[in-house]
Amino acid sequence: MKKTLALILTAALVLLTFAACGNTAPAPAATEAAPAADQAAPAEEAAAPETVKLTVGASSTPHAELLEIVKPALAEQGIELDVVIYDDYVLPNTALQDGTLDANYFQHTPYLNSFNASNGTDLVSAGLIHYEPFGIYSQTVTDLKELADGATIIVPDDDSNQTRALLLLQQEGLVELPDGASVDNGVTLLDIVDNKGYNVQAVQADAVPSLLANSDAGTVAVINYNYALGAGFKTTDALAIEDASGNAAQTYANIIAVRRGDETRPEIQALVAALQAGAVDAYNEQTGAGIVGIQ
Repeated sequence: MKKTLALILTAALVLLTFAACGNTAPAPAATEAAPAADQAAPAEEAAAPETVKLTVGASSTPHAELLEIVKPALAEQGIELDVVIYDDYVLPNTALQDGTLDANYFQHTPYLNSFNASNGTDLVSAGLIHYEPFGIYSQTVTDLKELADGATIIVPDDDSNQTRALLLLQQEGLVELPDGASVDNGVTLLDIVDNKGYNVQAVQADAVPSLLANSDAGTVAVINYNYALGAGFKTTDALAIEDASGNAAQTYANIIAVRRGDETRPEIQALVAALQAGAVDAYNEQTGAGIVGIQ
């Protein structure tokens, strides 16, 4: 009996040992590290603004110089300004019409209207920029009262500027024009009622300063101010200046001209705004030219 009980106890211990071994928990499996939460993606660099090229034709003085003043301000707006200089009053408009230029800057509205009428073009003003006083100049005469009988008076030959020159000569008592002579009606040398004994000649506007420089003593000339500046004259050198107390400044204000429909282009509007925002004052401070800004 004792032997049987010992065997039962031994068997029970073996079973308990196996049960204990079977309940042993396995070692936990290695786990992968969790990614860091909310890791921010690297910030993207701001894209540079797209650059728009704007090609503008201009007379060298003062128009191209004024355009140079506004280049930095336009560049900040993504507008690359390319200035093409012309020495006459015809090519800048033909280049604008055929698409070579985006705009030009050299003329006033009466000249533009005359050019359109003569050439069948449809160019328009995108904005008034500045006014250039129209004056009478001479290399030798210091007072119009000294002008000798038979003296030569040189004026521009294009319709609008010839009208403007003759109106200035009438203002100074050097010629007599028909009643009602005006910018709107237009006058030419053939319309002079009385030349007061003077020899009035019309030549291409850009040739007036050089012809004056090589003329006989006692000659005077009515010169567009951009060409006067180029020849070394300023308003203080003029023997007479047109009366700007009326509507001359608005009528003869120099403009940014474009093809019809382009006046609403953002880059054209930016150009006009930049020129109207102090460029004329800055130019006058640099040169003493005395041109008048238009708002």
